[in-house]
Amino acid sequence: MRIVISEFISLDGVVQAPGGPEEDTDGGFAHGGWSHPYFDPEVVGGAFAAGLSRAEALLFGRRTWQTMAGAWPERAGDPFADRMNSLPKYVVSGTLGEAELSAWDNTTLIPGDESVARIRELRATGDGDLAMMGSPTLVRTLLAEGLVDELQLIRMPVMLGGGKTIFPEDGMKRPLVHVSTVTAKTGVDVSVYRPADEG
Repeated sequence: MRIVISEFISLDGVVQAPGGPEEDTDGGFAHGGWSHPYFDPEVVGGAFAAGLSRAEALLFGRRTWQTMAGAWPERAGDPFADRMNSLPKYVVSGTLGEAELSAWDNTTLIPGDESVARIRELRATGDGDLAMMGSPTLVRTLLAEGLVDELQLIRMPVMLGGGKTIFPEDGMKRPLVHVSTVTAKTGVDVSVYRPADEG
């Protein structure tokens, strides 16, 4: 199973709270919803729809899962929402309880202290794509562990001056191969990268 990450990202590398003002205010972040002016239904929407069509399951950190669980179930009837709701979902958390998982059908809890080992198992035994969105803390861990097979960055023409990032800060070099870039009329670049084979 390939782990495929899609992230809205600013020019200065921030991924925090692209969807709305209350999505993630950690650190006093005040720009929630910053992606909306640049969203392009054809290019950006098409990239997400294509990614979702290849996904066999979804993987989230707790906060992103809770945001999604609060939005997607009530959108039933829309093909994208129906696909999101029907796919198996995995959420990494040390605080969510089994009872809370009923907020979004087909969700399995991965305890936080078992996350890397359990995700390695998923990656080794499954087929298709394990798709991720948001979840910057978990994505940073997976990048550091070499568990990301594809990185799709939806780069918006804005600088946010600070906020959460997905990139490890451990001094390690991680070469990537540029696969493709498509530019939308709104100035968004949708770029796909895969780890370089240094062998």
